[in-house]
Parts: sequence; C-alpha cells; structure tokens
Amino acid sequence: MAPRIKTSERIVQNSLELFNQQGERSISTNHIAAHMEISPGNLYYHFPNKQAIIAVLFSEYESLVDSFLRPPQGRASTVEDKRFYLKELLAAMWRYRFLHRDLEHLLDSDPELAGRYRRFSQRCLIHGTHIYAGFVEAGILRMDKVQIESLTLNAWIILTSWVRFLCTTRENSNHLSEQAIKRGVYQVLVLEAGFVTDQARDAVNALYEEFYVPLGQALEEAHEDSEPL
Repeated sequence: MAPRIKTSERIVQNSLELFNQQGERSISTNHIAAHMEISPGNLYYHFPNKQAIIAVLFSEYESLVDSFLRPPQGRASTVEDKRFYLKELLAAMWRYRFLHRDLEHLLDSDPELAGRYRRFSQRCLIHGTHIYAGFVEAGILRMDKVQIESLTLNAWIILTSWVRFLCTTRENSNHLSEQAIKRGVYQVLVLEAGFVTDQARDAVNALYEEFYVPLGQALEEAHEDSEPL
C-alpha cells in the first residue's frame, strides 16, 4: 500500500511543478507520465484524468490557506501578525501560482471545483473581515464595519487577480518571479495605508519597506523569467 501512496504523491508534486512552469493548459496527463518516466496507464491507475490531479492540488492549497488565515486565539493582534499573513500569502500564491494564473478556465472546466472555490472564497472573506476587525480592536487600524468589509473584498480581488495581471504584461506568461508576486502582496498592504493608527505607523512603515518591490522591477523580472529555458 505504501508504494502506491508514494506514486500518487509523486504524480501530484510533478504535476504542480509542470503546471507552474508551463501552464496547466499546455500540460496533459501524457506529459506528466513522460516527465516522471512512468506509463500513462500507471498514472491513470491513480488519477482518472487531469481534473482529478488539479482537485487534489486545490485541496492542498485550500488547506494551506485555511491553516493560517484566521485571527490569533486568546490574545490581541499585532503588527507581527500582519507580517505573518503577508509572508504566508506570498508563499501560498507562489507555490500554487498555476491556480491563480488560469483560475477562470479551471473553474469553467470543472463545476465541482467551481463550487468548492466559491465556498472557499466566501470562507476567506469571512476570515479576512475577522482578521481586519482584530487589527481594529488592537488599535493598529481605524475602520468601521463597512470599511472593513470593503477592504477585505479589495484585498481578495488583488490577491486572486494579481498573477493574471502579471501575465498580461508580456507575451510569454509561462514563468513568474517570486519578486513579482511579492509586489502583489505589497499592493494589499498599501490598501490599509489610510487606516493605520499613529501608534502603529512606524511598525507598519517597516512592513512597507520589507515587502516593497519596484513595479518596473517586478514586471521586468517576470518578463525575464518568461524566456524559454
């Protein structure tokens, strides 16, 4: 039983690597099997089609985001928590960047995945409002309920569309740089600029410096990384 589990995990990890490098649309199950040097039949023994592999990868991504996108329990929020969320979001977006790049196509191709993604989105928005409310309670941000709701929604729109925006800035969108995605996380941080309290200003300014990537550099690096290997 153990080798079988190992093979299925290898298929998932190799698929993630190929989808991220070349785009999910250009990779078939035959490509994955050839890359792994296994027979297509061996792959189909574990996964009936490519959508089944994508469903597993989405489950991994969903579990990862669910694991960190929640307010701290039993204590007040801090600016260090804000840094934690930004770093975790960057890591998740980078590791599963193919999901962000071609999201609409993936959801159009799989109604079940589309339903799961809708529920995931709703959950993230709810958790996001709770996280922002925690920063307000801690005196880091000053916002009312409608502003919290609006800021959460704007943050979600940026995070989920940033990779696609990067892909529109150049001819070949196969490769993305981590620096380019980091700029997207910075874009979320600056949404809050007008709401930061005086007491938290210095600490938040340090975050701006840590996550800032010049836009030209982000787009150029994304462009350079898109050249064929």
